[in-house]
Amino acid sequence: MSVFALSRELIFPPVHLAEPDGLLAMGGDLSTERLLLAYRSGIFPWYSGKVPLWWCPDPRFVLFPEKLRVSKSMRQVINKREFLFKTNTDFRSVIHACKTIERENQDSTWITHEVEKAYTRLHELGYAHSAEAWLNDELVGGLYGIKMGKVFFGESMFSKVSNASKFAFIRYVGQLKKEGTCLIDCQVYTPHLESLGAEMIPRELFIQKLQELLPGD
Repeated sequence: MSVFALSRELIFPPVHLAEPDGLLAMGGDLSTERLLLAYRSGIFPWYSGKVPLWWCPDPRFVLFPEKLRVSKSMRQVINKREFLFKTNTDFRSVIHACKTIERENQDSTWITHEVEKAYTRLHELGYAHSAEAWLNDELVGGLYGIKMGKVFFGESMFSKVSNASKFAFIRYVGQLKKEGTCLIDCQVYTPHLESLGAEMIPRELFIQKLQELLPGD
């Protein structure tokens, strides 16, 4: 099986043709139209070079909002009201922090300048959203992703102080649930999100959920 090379045409190959590691295609661009088509199809970009790589792993790591797990220690953090939760007040700073702040066991970020521009454009169009943790008027943690229909596609998160990104995530999941969101795509496994209730589901079921929860064309 080989990786598909995309042209300028707005089309992706069927996701079941992805490589065992989830890699489906390479090339194309980060236009708004292509990115929205990708998310609707269960595909996301993730790469560190100059050529976009497009993924649709099997199984898929997701969180059902009603299955969110909040530890006793995190409940104490939330109840202390040390952090202030906001949404969409400083998207540019959130994605830039996700791009620049180093993470454990990660040599480099996948968020290139082109990615930053593309998702900022999606934010301006109302598709990309940020969830933010503030402390003493400083942005100290948060995440961003794409919201379509009843699905939120998480992209990246950052934390400058302990528990900040986890706080923003927990609060945002609660808000998304109230807004009617039924599925949060976490893309690939991380122990951090597993501790919050995320789980693996078959790719076929994930695609079925998207068809049920996303608006028609």
